[in-house]
Amino acid sequence: MTPNGSVKKALFEQFAQVAKALSHANRLELLEFLAQGERGVDALARAAGLSVANASQHLQHLRRAGLVRARKDGQRVYYAIADDTVVEVLGALRAVSETNLAEVDRLVDTYLKAKDALEAVSSDELLARSRDGLVTVLDVRPSEEYAAGHLPGAVNIPLVELERRLDELPPDQEVIAYCRGPYCVLAYDAVAALRDRGMAARRLDGGLPEWRLAGLPVERDVPIEAG
Repeated sequence: MTPNGSVKKALFEQFAQVAKALSHANRLELLEFLAQGERGVDALARAAGLSVANASQHLQHLRRAGLVRARKDGQRVYYAIADDTVVEVLGALRAVSETNLAEVDRLVDTYLKAKDALEAVSSDELLARSRDGLVTVLDVRPSEEYAAGHLPGAVNIPLVELERRLDELPPDQEVIAYCRGPYCVLAYDAVAALRDRGMAARRLDGGLPEWRLAGLPVERDVPIEAG
């Protein structure tokens, strides 16, 4: 039995295992992808620009720390975030970094606010306006992520297809774009492209994981293609 005086230390050692698993940029990015829906190792490796072997190694670290779960289907292994508390942890990490690290402010100002300095639309505002039919909600993530879960009524036009599919968006209605999360550059680029063409456009404050975490409704089409 662990002596009473060392119980706290033993608990902190377990907490440190979670912190250690989070202490790599590639693992944080993999968690962002998994927050969109279940994925296979090959698909995750492609999305993150990693080798399959490297992605698998990072995923094993995350699994041992209880941050992701895995299931096997034939020869393939599929991963998903353990639960929405993982999204909460990522949000807390982001908030602490934004508050205390000057480099985060510099990067956001230089690379994100330079694209769009306007205040993003809150989830509550978007929900109310979309229910009243006042805006078009645009999901610019890849189609497989959209299929795994998206905002109600959202139109899916991946960023790489946006220019040739502009005629699918009502020209006289404001467009609210969203993607994977607060730092997902896809929404920033989509808003910039739409404004360049004279359309009213803004970003959602956050992405699908934050929307879902707030208890707001999510629509789902088919299981994500995790190949």
